[in-house]
Amino acid sequence: MFNSLISFWKGKDFLSQVIGDFSKMLDNAEEIFTLVSKGLLENEQPDNLKDTVYEIDIKINKLERSIRRRVVEHLTLQPSVDTPMCLCLMSVVKDAERIGDYTKNLYEVIGLLEKPIDRNTFDKYFNGMNDNLLKLFRDTKKAFVKEDSEKVKATYKLESMLVKECDAILENLAKSDLSTNEGVCYTLIARYFKRVAAHLVNISTSVVLPVDKLDYYDEKKAEKVDD
Repeated sequence: MFNSLISFWKGKDFLSQVIGDFSKMLDNAEEIFTLVSKGLLENEQPDNLKDTVYEIDIKINKLERSIRRRVVEHLTLQPSVDTPMCLCLMSVVKDAERIGDYTKNLYEVIGLLEKPIDRNTFDKYFNGMNDNLLKLFRDTKKAFVKEDSEKVKATYKLESMLVKECDAILENLAKSDLSTNEGVCYTLIARYFKRVAAHLVNISTSVVLPVDKLDYYDEKKAEKVDD
């Protein structure tokens, strides 16, 4: 489906502008996640972190609305365009917008902490998950913008691993002797990490899925892509 979209609009301003703006959405989402991760895990919080987080999130929201508006206008002016192709774009911009929202939720965890996160304790449970999420951001952008099916499979495998790790973290936290504050905050972090990963893989796998299968890229589909 995505290849059909590219071929239909190839060389036209509409596609290049929309994909370019969506790429900016992903860049903004990665930037905000990086800033919040440093504030949360490394206790590196510039005085204007809150303002920066919300300003970037507003940029993401504005780009989402702009892309959706242009897709609708394009369909109105050219009703012969295959609607499912446009629905793909409408879907992935929502995923990018949700990543911004979950990253704001991560920022809010900073305010809930009674003391800065101890990295040794955090790494005991999360084992570098934040770095893997940053890799997932980069690979997702390559998968979508460059229509790279190999990157799609790589992002799916990484996201599957992260989901399993998040589930295991919750189980370990439930059995831990951490303080109530630490336990609650770590649980929220695991939950938001998992949701960010899920929305990223929704974006990357849209390259190989028809509209009715968006958000449902399972192992069976992965095997078909391998073929």
